[in-house]
This record gives sequence, C-alpha cells and structure tokens, in this order.
Amino acid sequence: MPNEYIPNVTGTDIWYYFICKRELWLMIRKIAPDQEDENVDIGRFLHEYYSKRGKKEVDIGSGKIDRIKKVGNQLVVQEIKKTSRYRESSYFQLLFYLYELKKMGMEAKGELLFVEEKKKEVVALTEKNEEQLKKVIKEIQRYARMPVPPSPKKIKFCTKCAYREYCWAGEE
Repeated sequence: MPNEYIPNVTGTDIWYYFICKRELWLMIRKIAPDQEDENVDIGRFLHEYYSKRGKKEVDIGSGKIDRIKKVGNQLVVQEIKKTSRYRESSYFQLLFYLYELKKMGMEAKGELLFVEEKKKEVVALTEKNEEQLKKVIKEIQRYARMPVPPSPKKIKFCTKCAYREYCWAGEE
C-alpha cells in the first residue's frame, strides 16, 4: 500500500483499533487470521444463528450493522456481541455506525446487546463522543499508511487472538 493511501475506515477497523494496533494493520491489509481458530468459529456461529432467526445484517458500505429496527419513530441500531469483554471496541464500533448513518441523513440511537450476559446498553451519538470517534478514524488512517505493522505487544487479548501464531510463532 502506498504511504499516501488512506482507506475508507470500516466498523471492523474501529473494533480492532481498540483491541490491537497490529491486528488492525493486518486486517486493513486483508491478511486473514487463522480460519480454524475457535473464536473465529464462534463469530461465524453467532452470525449464522442470528441470520437463521431472520436477523439479517444491514450493509451500509462502511460496515455491516447486526440489526436495525424501528421503535415508534426512532431508528434503533443494534450491535450483538457475545460478551462485554470488548465493551470499548463494541461501543466505538456502534458509535461509528451511528455516525455513518448521521452522514447519510438518518438519526438513530444504538443498543449494545451482550448475549451471554443478557445485558443491553443504550448508546447515543453526542458531540463529545463524535469528536473522539473522528480522532480514532484519523489514527486508523495513520496506521493504514504505515509500511510495516507495529511490533507485537503481549496484551490480555493475545491468548484469544486468531493472529497469535503470526505474532508469537516460536515464542510459545
């Protein structure tokens, strides 16, 4: 990727930005994670499970919203996650979808649904968190322009990462 390349940021990019900058860099470059990884399988299962129940994702170009519904006159965007373990990533990913819809002229509120915990969190796009989100988008674009990935750093998420062998082969 040329250094001047600035990709269109996606909801997935927002998600990985808060998990691991190296993983973000790999995802932006379409370097696929281990497809046999248990967590990749769980993600596929949740996707298929909700699809079979008539809960189709909605593609908005910059990402796929898990579910959109209308409650009265209010548009509600729902992001479905297994647990709240990645709450910050989930929160900003949902903010990103609300921001993208706002740019299209649609006002919506959001709900994070953590299925294993049976918890729901309401999310609204405010001026303050929109400014935070715009900073994150600029940071993601900066990472995208990097010619090589950031060095690996051991973090709590490494043990469940589908890229762990890419980063840590020979060290385990």
